[in-house]
Amino acid sequence: MKSTAVESKAVAKAAAATGKIRMTPSEAFVETLVAQGVKDSFGIVGSAYMDAHDLFPLAGIRFISVAHEQNAAHMADGYARVTGKHGLCIGQNGPGITNFVTAIAAAYWAHSPVVAITPESGSLTMGLGGFQETEQMPIFSKITKWQVHVNSPQRIAELTSRAFDIALEERGPVQINIPRDYFYGDIEVEIPRPIRLERGAGGPESLDAAADMLAKAKFPVILSGGGVIMAGGIKECVALADYLSAPVVNSYLHNDSFPVSHPLACGPLGYMGSKAAMRIINRADVVLALGSRLGPFGTLPQYGFDYWPKDAKIIQVDANPRMLGLVKKISLGICGDAKAAAVELLARLKARTKLTPNKARVAEVRNEKDAWTEELANWPSPNEKGRIGPRQALAALAKAMPRNAMVSTDIGNVCSVSNSYLHFDTAPSFLAAMSFGNCGYSYPAMIGAKVGCPDRPAIAYVGDGAWGMSLAEVLTCVRENIPVVAVVFNNGQWGAEKKNQIDYFSNRFLGTNLKNPNFADVAEAMGANGITVEHVDEVGDALRGAVKSHRATVINLMLTRELGDPFRRDAFKQPLRMLAKYKKYSAKQ
Repeated sequence: MKSTAVESKAVAKAAAATGKIRMTPSEAFVETLVAQGVKDSFGIVGSAYMDAHDLFPLAGIRFISVAHEQNAAHMADGYARVTGKHGLCIGQNGPGITNFVTAIAAAYWAHSPVVAITPESGSLTMGLGGFQETEQMPIFSKITKWQVHVNSPQRIAELTSRAFDIALEERGPVQINIPRDYFYGDIEVEIPRPIRLERGAGGPESLDAAADMLAKAKFPVILSGGGVIMAGGIKECVALADYLSAPVVNSYLHNDSFPVSHPLACGPLGYMGSKAAMRIINRADVVLALGSRLGPFGTLPQYGFDYWPKDAKIIQVDANPRMLGLVKKISLGICGDAKAAAVELLARLKARTKLTPNKARVAEVRNEKDAWTEELANWPSPNEKGRIGPRQALAALAKAMPRNAMVSTDIGNVCSVSNSYLHFDTAPSFLAAMSFGNCGYSYPAMIGAKVGCPDRPAIAYVGDGAWGMSLAEVLTCVRENIPVVAVVFNNGQWGAEKKNQIDYFSNRFLGTNLKNPNFADVAEAMGANGITVEHVDEVGDALRGAVKSHRATVINLMLTRELGDPFRRDAFKQPLRMLAKYKKYSAKQ
């Protein structure tokens, strides 16, 4: 330890004197990670980057070895979303890197600053069709904010640092592609300092126009999106809502973007969301979409109700100018940070007019929420022998949920129904696969979230189909002592697709029925806790006990085959069969 301290002092002295010091490219790469604040990384060890990897412990970087590289990138995503910092994933060139693709695409649509380190075949053998060789840049070209190929060992620190800066500033994944032979050698290099830019509120003219529209509104509604969470602007959104007495709805899968206990909170829009939120926003004459791109799937009709207000004036605030007016027709666009914009809008409103609390509007919100709460409580979801109605199970889980819990959901039918039952008072607390909608997201994302926030309970909701894609990571949780609770909705089916077969394909169940093992027994065999729950009155105790155990736990929740509404009624038509043999096949069903 003494020699290391002496060496560190010598390095610091040399750097102070010249700005540059002599080191290996691996050392320069790792020192750049340290400068960017990297403490944790996710991946599978590979020979392509082992020289740098060997330095991680000395640099204070934890390396979490996973079962599959896709899950490493999902872990980096979950880590980034709850910490607000970079999430780092790294793997072996070729097949290890191609395994990242699905998860990097998910991170792209979640605006998550994931840094994918992609070691590549050697610079002198590329193009010869060697072992584990493929072109690694094209496959990420449409799902990253920036890509860089390190074209010289001399530039490894410079280009790595720039990629990290862009990931945070542009809110999305980046790729750093490094030929494996470029980790070796002897270079003179300066480690760049991170660049962090201050975000503005938007142009003064657009902010003035927005304040005028809100001041004159008869029924303003705020749509609080993911940008509010990313900006750390919940408190500012609350202050703006309070001054306007404006009801607040959450954008799709951002149930944590406004505190549920607030009197003006209405709940989430989108698939299986809150009817209260939909009824409220349908009455708006002005909608302030704060930190939201107004994604198409998050505003589709639900429960037979096309709720998006057709005649309302829409003010959209987004940090990315390309998102303004892209999905929905808007009256005014503001290119700015959600938190800063909320502060400026409130200041302008106070300068224009003195508003008093609108008690009648608050009462309307309360009445709509009470009606929706009662409807949910009485929604038929009968139990069967040894199996629980999914809505009863979700209600029991919500009742037992720790107040400071982080929850992730996968993309299945029951997970989607949970959108009506998941409520949060703090952010970030809720993780979902967002617009990419891939299966197998929830569990690894929550593992990354737990690594990033080890003091918070971490709970993943997973359908039994998606669980097959991620259950191997129970091994990771056991090996690395990461106490995530997986709640597996075991109903023996790919529910979301089965619902389409019921509605459009005359109950022809091709590939949607599943025969599952006892997932609790599988978890026990892996070294984790396993709990099978067959009765609704056991659900709450199972969740509370799993959290209290501080061990990786799988709750094998036995559910009936009840299904919620399909994802995409808008995308289906009744099938037309032209050939006689297929007509006969359909007629037999």
